[in-house]
Amino acid sequence: MASGRSTRASSAVERLKKRTGNMGYSMARTGDGAFFLSEAPGAPPLCAPLELDDFVAFVNGLGPQEVKRISKHDLAFEKQLVKKKPE
Repeated sequence: MASGRSTRASSAVERLKKRTGNMGYSMARTGDGAFFLSEAPGAPPLCAPLELDDFVAFVNGLGPQEVKRISKHDLAFEKQLVKKKPE
């Protein structure tokens, strides 16, 4: 199951590379299965070794965040979901 873990972590790093435009980010894995991130291969790590969920959350929090696109239909639907206060 190690490959699934690595795929999830490496996908997070690839999204970070795309968001920031910095293709130098590199992920490494320790012997006990923890992950860490560095700005370039061989560079000092940006975080302590983290478990998978913590690593993905850390990487997702870095760099500019993608803005979710909302259509006018989605916006109208959300307005309908808001309950009106009784008068």
